[in-house]
Amino acid sequence: MSSIVERNKLVKGRVVLIRKSVVQTLSSVKGLVVTGIKIINDSPELDITKSVSFKLISGSKSKDACKLAGKVGNDAYLENNVSVLRTLKETREEFDIYFEWDDKDMGTPGEGYELPDEVYYVPRDENFSDQKTAEFFQLSKKALGGSVQPLLLSLYLKTTSNEFNGFEEVLKMYEGGVNLPLSITGNGNPSVLDFPTPDVIKESKFAWMTDEEFAREMIAGVNPLVIRLLKKEELALPKNTSCNCIQRSTVTKEMLEKNMNGVKVDEAFAKKRLFILDYYEAFMAYLGKINDLPSAKAYATRTFLFLQNDGTLKPLAIELNKPHQCPCDHPNVETTVVLPADKGVESTIWLLAKAHVVVNDTNYHQLISHWLHTHAVIEPFVISTNRNLSVLHPIYKLLYPHFRDTLNINSLARKSLISAGSIIEQTFLPGPYSMVMSSAIYKNWVFADQALPKDLIKRGLAFEDDANDLKLVIEDYPYAVDGLEIWNATKLWVQDYVALYYSDDREIQGDTELQAWWKEAVEEGHRDLETPWPKMQSFSDVVENCTTIIWIASALHAAVNFGQYPYGGYIMNRPTQSRRWIPKAETQEYDEMTKNPQEAYLKTITPKYQAVVDLSVLELLSTHASDEVYLGQRNSLDWTAHQEAKDLFRRFTDDLRKIENEISDRNSNEGLKNRTGPVKMPYTLLLPTSKPGMTFRGIPNSVSI
Repeated sequence: MSSIVERNKLVKGRVVLIRKSVVQTLSSVKGLVVTGIKIINDSPELDITKSVSFKLISGSKSKDACKLAGKVGNDAYLENNVSVLRTLKETREEFDIYFEWDDKDMGTPGEGYELPDEVYYVPRDENFSDQKTAEFFQLSKKALGGSVQPLLLSLYLKTTSNEFNGFEEVLKMYEGGVNLPLSITGNGNPSVLDFPTPDVIKESKFAWMTDEEFAREMIAGVNPLVIRLLKKEELALPKNTSCNCIQRSTVTKEMLEKNMNGVKVDEAFAKKRLFILDYYEAFMAYLGKINDLPSAKAYATRTFLFLQNDGTLKPLAIELNKPHQCPCDHPNVETTVVLPADKGVESTIWLLAKAHVVVNDTNYHQLISHWLHTHAVIEPFVISTNRNLSVLHPIYKLLYPHFRDTLNINSLARKSLISAGSIIEQTFLPGPYSMVMSSAIYKNWVFADQALPKDLIKRGLAFEDDANDLKLVIEDYPYAVDGLEIWNATKLWVQDYVALYYSDDREIQGDTELQAWWKEAVEEGHRDLETPWPKMQSFSDVVENCTTIIWIASALHAAVNFGQYPYGGYIMNRPTQSRRWIPKAETQEYDEMTKNPQEAYLKTITPKYQAVVDLSVLELLSTHASDEVYLGQRNSLDWTAHQEAKDLFRRFTDDLRKIENEISDRNSNEGLKNRTGPVKMPYTLLLPTSKPGMTFRGIPNSVSI
């Protein structure tokens, strides 16, 4: 601000906005931040009159008796007659501003400051390091922030269609980049978005389309947490012929046995060889509203799978469900069952059915497996730890590394990713119902079930034998095999560390800091939950609960996060939207599908602009910072003065190195077909260490991106 003069109890100021390009302005973290976006008369304009307020502080009169701070004036905004920035190409704009000011009451103006209209407070010691901040915002230029998307969409669609013209055009995104209009970049270079080739198409451009890869990603992809053992009672029941209302699956034994290599359903149930990926309950309650959105046409899917003799999974049937109003005026479900096919129009319908399954899976992954089950649920523990445990407390020293950068990244997510109208709502299927779904599913979240062994047992994918050893139902289940080794090593470290400080259960029960920490995390941080919580009364309680917290913050988050671009960077493999139902015979869409299957597929999934935004965000989220600290590492060698604790931690680090070697050995074993699959993409997400960048590996200590 400059040129401050008095005018009838008004103080005039001048605001000067200087910027290099729209990308740099919108990704800045200091100074004047523009957040208001409007499209007026089809021209993009920035409304900043209410985006930022300004205040003056008295230089001569204090606001309290201590005289430590000057009186603060009222909010002032930019003059209405300069309400918008006229174009995005302007590099300098000046605005007049007038402050209400009474000399007698307020004294002489001392200085001014600006307040953004949205403040996402993060404690100073929870902020990113300067190095990570620079790296994060450099990469986030691609994502551009939720508030600018309508603006870019308007400009983008003036120069290009929002539909991909065949699979080859999708592939060109990784060969020549995506051209944006000069009016967006402002730097003379239209090709600003260059995307690296996703791992899933590096070896083969079409292996992602195979049934084997479709199924493999349920146990070795970015969301290996939902598949479960099928129960007998989940197969078809007799229909209510008066209303045709369907409450459970319509898939029959006969349908499944068509593709079970001669094995009968009853035999497969007895040998635990039938599985299901079930999104009926998660999506059906919201499909009516979702399908009323302009560009959404979705199903709630069930996918049935068979474990073959070679250890791979084979999809047997896909059930597609959507709400339907039947003649009796009762809510009804319209169901279609699609069976595998590799020829003719039936093969296209099968490919589209798989796409609808993946859309369910992609959205559940992002909203539930990723955001809710790692980022959101860990936050109350971060806050309670800082509020209740002394920095000298042994449990504080154990857990604190696993909370690094979490509050900051969650704050950024709330501002740019999951807030109303931002990236998730604009590019993912549920749109404005995204957080509604997430909140509803949270009500059934159970902390104790997040422990990997309990999770696997609950899903019917593991069981304890007579010796109490955990056995996997699918032996070649990369996430589970690698994850259990990480879990066991972590639990051993926690167990031995806790034993250094607590000799019996009474000491745990009498530790007031520990009890206050757990009580606040459970009763305040997770107060909306009615599901049962484990106690904090015994040695085993401390070990199990702390191991679970570390697991959620480190390995679980790594498993669902750092494969997002390697798998989902190819939008056809993991689309985020479905815009058309599967065409029915004797319709124009059906005829178009028979003539041009590629066009039918591309018109069903995420369109071009939304795909560009998705890829930009996934690349950001899949990238390790150069100052990342990984599981088995500490920021400082002097994190404790207790030498025995240091020795135990060194053993933990050594154990993780051995696990890393064992994972690499398994990935080289050609007999373990699920480790690499048709796409020749080794499962590396739970390799503990990584270099900076997008590496498709590495377990950071914390939810830090």
